[in-house]
Amino acid sequence: MNHLLKMNDLTPAELTHILDVADQLKAQQKAGGTPPLLAGKSVALMFSKTSTRTRTSFEVGVYQLGGLGCYMNAATELQAARGEPLRDTARVLGRYYDCIVWRTYRQSDLEELADYAGVPVINGLTDYAHPCQVLADLMTIRERRGPLAGQKLCFVGDGNNMANSIIIGGLLAGMRVTCVCPPAYRPAADVLGFARRYGADFELLADPKAGVRDADVVVTAVWNSAAAESETERRMRDFRGYQLTSRLLEGAKPGCMVLHCLPAHRGEEISNAVFEDHADEIFTEAENRLHVQKAVLAILLAGL
Repeated sequence: MNHLLKMNDLTPAELTHILDVADQLKAQQKAGGTPPLLAGKSVALMFSKTSTRTRTSFEVGVYQLGGLGCYMNAATELQAARGEPLRDTARVLGRYYDCIVWRTYRQSDLEELADYAGVPVINGLTDYAHPCQVLADLMTIRERRGPLAGQKLCFVGDGNNMANSIIIGGLLAGMRVTCVCPPAYRPAADVLGFARRYGADFELLADPKAGVRDADVVVTAVWNSAAAESETERRMRDFRGYQLTSRLLEGAKPGCMVLHCLPAHRGEEISNAVFEDHADEIFTEAENRLHVQKAVLAILLAGL
């Protein structure tokens, strides 16, 4: 593994290794502290979009590993915001830093950065993929429910970056994956092409009741982040019936897990009651962002 740009860059063995290292680092941190595996290393934390969990978990994670994490607002603080070519920014930062984390919009921009930086690049979120979040999801499921292989994972919501990444991550982990979304909000075509190679282990459905049936884990994410009022109104109509409610989850397995990448719009993609009933799982999922990201950094920069 040279970078972490999207889930389908990983092999099943690499995915499992990340989770194993994350478990080890989490146990060490709980026992008193993580070894300084990044001593003398510096990590650029570039953010073109707002962030709570990604920014803070990477800052804390680099610190706990003994490295230096430098936050920069790429939308306002770098010359790239004033027209410097991205490849020039990449070639400069790659000479100062040992690794670059970038939260941005276009996946193609992230991949250009990786092509020119000369150091490992980690996807902090793009419009196409959110691999760090899905690694945390899989870590949390494995902690709470044991081996991932054979479990049914159902995603309900917009076929966006979370859906793209959770489909691939779940299938790589040996899970049975169902994605439930309105027909106009399907995941990326290449993701569906990847998933169809897994045959009956993947389903794309439009009916939430059918999708959650016998699910071990149900995952959702915000589907109404549009700023325009007209877009909000359209999405509220299009996603009617896709909210995770207690009634909908009656069809899942007893004691099923519910995960949400946060921030949550209670009353839209998830009811307040379901959110609070599963808050411990959801906030453990958020905590595990720290541990899987430390694992990715340690693998890329310390050779674990």
